[in-house]
Amino acid sequence: MSMIEQIQELSLHEKLHVMEAIWDEISREEAHLEMPAWHKDILDEREGLVREGKAQYLDWEEARKQIEKATE
Repeated sequence: MSMIEQIQELSLHEKLHVMEAIWDEISREEAHLEMPAWHKDILDEREGLVREGKAQYLDWEEARKQIEKATE
């Protein structure tokens, strides 16, 4: 039986417990993960916009609509 099949057989409670355990393990290794340069560039650009007062924000409803529209 594959790992995916084993997971599919778990109850919701068990799946959540496994997910939390995996997340805990990943978060302990977070310091060893290297951010891709393109991601750092985007974050630096956005931080600059915030610092300069030029950042634009959407409320959640508008953001949700734009996400849904983009995935149609």
